[in-house]
Amino acid sequence: MALPDFLVIGAPKAATTALHSALARHPRLHMSAVKEPKFFLTDGPPPRRGGPGDAETYREHVWRRADYEALFDGAPPGSLRGESTPFYLYDLAAQRRIRALIPAARLIVVLRDPVERAHSNWTHLWSAGLEPIGDVVRACAEEGRRVAAGWAPFWHYVGLGRYGRQLRHLYTLFPREQVLVFRYRDLVDRPEVALDRICGFLGVERGLVTEAPPENVTAHPPKSRGHRLLSQLVRLGDRVAGQALTSPLERVLQRGGRAREPLTWAQRQELLSYFTTDIALLQDVTGDDFGDWLRPRERSGGLVGVRPTGQRQARNGRPRAV
Repeated sequence: MALPDFLVIGAPKAATTALHSALARHPRLHMSAVKEPKFFLTDGPPPRRGGPGDAETYREHVWRRADYEALFDGAPPGSLRGESTPFYLYDLAAQRRIRALIPAARLIVVLRDPVERAHSNWTHLWSAGLEPIGDVVRACAEEGRRVAAGWAPFWHYVGLGRYGRQLRHLYTLFPREQVLVFRYRDLVDRPEVALDRICGFLGVERGLVTEAPPENVTAHPPKSRGHRLLSQLVRLGDRVAGQALTSPLERVLQRGGRAREPLTWAQRQELLSYFTTDIALLQDVTGDDFGDWLRPRERSGGLVGVRPTGQRQARNGRPRAV
């Protein structure tokens, strides 16, 4: 039976794509060729409909057990098998499914300032032409309606960042020694230290992977009449033909996109109101201090800078080189 030994379970827009690629370079770690197979998100076929772009995402789910196990068939003898689906932390039912099938799995959690994470998430969908609201604060205010309408979790800008609730539930299912929690900024600022910590947690040799190259970097196209018109075409094309039509439009939308623009302190304060209670819970659950998340940021926006030349927004549910 080829099931993973460890999972990167959260959070979206917290450098999990870069982490997946970095770990794949370790000779003792076999990472699935599909980043984000999403196997544990459902008990069977995923939904067929949702918000803009969701139907394409649902088609990418690796939801059949045989297909999921096949992702790990090529693992060399003695290696540890892993996959990365950052929605598992958010989805409490997914946590229970993991516990039922692979109770000994080691779980890796990357936590990013929830306001920054929400802003990056919104920018990702804005740059793809899928997000119709050109202001992150107003988009977050729409979350309740979108959740009720069945939009996929990637649209849950606020909910995905309430880590206290998520980790509190996770620790009822898994002992803490099976869970490694660290910060996104550690991976960005001190990748060799963060990667050594992960390798130590997994029980493989340290010092063999020292960097997490920027991947899935979000471009931030400015508001313009052209962006609005192309985005309308993307959302229309998504309903008619999916990625076959929208992918070329997305490339045009993101051409010349800049690094993500910083939030103002006023915007940050508005968004912080969604998270203050959960940050207190997170501190209680972990015993760590996250008080810096409640203050203005010395650095904001796209910390990894402008998207590398030739890179596109990742479609994480598809096979990729590892």
